[in-house]
Amino acid sequence: SDWSPYLQDVAFQKCVVLSAYPNYSVSSYLLLVDKQSKCPTDGLNQKFRISKDSSGRKQIRLATPLTSEDLSMKILCQINVDDCCSLINDTDIANEAFTGSFFDYVNFLSECYEQDKKIVMDIAGRCGKCEFKTTKADKKELLSGFKECWRYHLDWSDEDFAEPTILEINNFRKKDQLFKQGVYKIKDVTIDDIEPDTDGKPGLSPKERQWMHVEKVKKNDSTPWIDTDGLRMEMKNWKYPLHFIDFETTMVAIPFNKGRHPYEGIAFQFSHHMVHENGSIEHRNQYLNVVPGMFPNYEFVRKLKEALENDRGTIFRYAAHENTFLNIIHGQLTHDKSFVSDREDLLAFIEDITEFGKNKKEYRCGDRNMVDMLSLVKRYYYDPLMGGSNSIKVVLPAILNSSGYLRNKYSNSIYGSDGGIKSYNYRDWTWVRTDDAGRVMDPYKLLPKMFDDITDEDFEKISDDTVISDGGAAMTAYAKMQFEDMTDYERNEIRDALLKYCELDTLAMVMIYEGWKEACGYE
Repeated sequence: SDWSPYLQDVAFQKCVVLSAYPNYSVSSYLLLVDKQSKCPTDGLNQKFRISKDSSGRKQIRLATPLTSEDLSMKILCQINVDDCCSLINDTDIANEAFTGSFFDYVNFLSECYEQDKKIVMDIAGRCGKCEFKTTKADKKELLSGFKECWRYHLDWSDEDFAEPTILEINNFRKKDQLFKQGVYKIKDVTIDDIEPDTDGKPGLSPKERQWMHVEKVKKNDSTPWIDTDGLRMEMKNWKYPLHFIDFETTMVAIPFNKGRHPYEGIAFQFSHHMVHENGSIEHRNQYLNVVPGMFPNYEFVRKLKEALENDRGTIFRYAAHENTFLNIIHGQLTHDKSFVSDREDLLAFIEDITEFGKNKKEYRCGDRNMVDMLSLVKRYYYDPLMGGSNSIKVVLPAILNSSGYLRNKYSNSIYGSDGGIKSYNYRDWTWVRTDDAGRVMDPYKLLPKMFDDITDEDFEKISDDTVISDGGAAMTAYAKMQFEDMTDYERNEIRDALLKYCELDTLAMVMIYEGWKEACGYE
């Protein structure tokens, strides 16, 4: 289970303590965040700072002392795991490298570590989550543990690693089975391995999409596939103007605000692009909470409502994230006992543009329920450059490389220019730029860096991230902005970077829509 590594770690620590003090009675606990608890004070999170010591190891320090009020309500709880430790001690470990008791396994691992002896494990589907892979960006400086392991088992060359493996097939459940048969590369996968079948819905079924991925590799076919008939049928249901929205959110262990729960959802930013029926595009609205200590969710929904309530145009999201967080805020508004003057209006707005419920009895769907572009990608669009990923950060560079229309349009500095596409955060920006091989560069890698005009020494004091180019970096940046002692310079740099990043997310959705529309023969 997901808890096994944590429980084994506790069992190991208990084993060490008992070995050192055999006459002692030792009880073991997990110290966990209690999601049902409430934060006793505002700004509690600001008192805990993560820093690095002289050796580069991260450590937590108290910026200011904790008060009695800070400690008046516990947000952590102790869970006794003695029974779990006993079960682990009484259950034999069995894997490719070792079979025996947990205590003997600890000694085995200790000896391997002390003797610098490699523990050899079989190749399996778990290799897809290997943390020792290297990217093209860092492979010159770092060794790939993934490649070392596979070379040991398969005697592969660099040419072998350049070929796609079955680890890349999206949501493929037969990886372990094929590995046991000696099948590692996509080119060796057969139609019987995939068993593609229709599911009675428009476009590709998941298995049909898997087989398309395999076929493209086997035939060395780099051309994109698009179901124009299916997309045209979808487009007939869309109402102009079209709205493309993206949220940035976080769920932190130590709440920013009094009365809030650990890991409670916080929506702190959105971006909104609009496409009019005549084809004109504008970055219409944006919101970012920059006030430390403010609970932003209700103001977030107010601003989103103001942005979207002026017409009944179709709203697009990418994946379930936006729907999920609006429903989280719906729950917060419903159960909040404090006075919220426009509570009913906000609830009605959320219900209008979302869906909720996993079964028919509790399911509700708003008249203006958002359209999920990720679902459209999975059903109607596949580009070999995407491999097995459907992430917007993979789909965008793929469609920019394959669409001559998009390349021609965005190779000019029309974005944020006078008479061009309205933007809040870019000026005369060119999105399509090519590398030495003539490939369109990933727009997310073109995002400007923060803190360009400060010394390296000062930068070390400010941030570990120079570019905000993914949701994880955005969450970290927002958390840093909650510290009241941040300088105005740093706050403004992070604010500008967050705004640019989120704007690109909704522009990416617009570009994908434009590429599809042009492929379907619409002007």
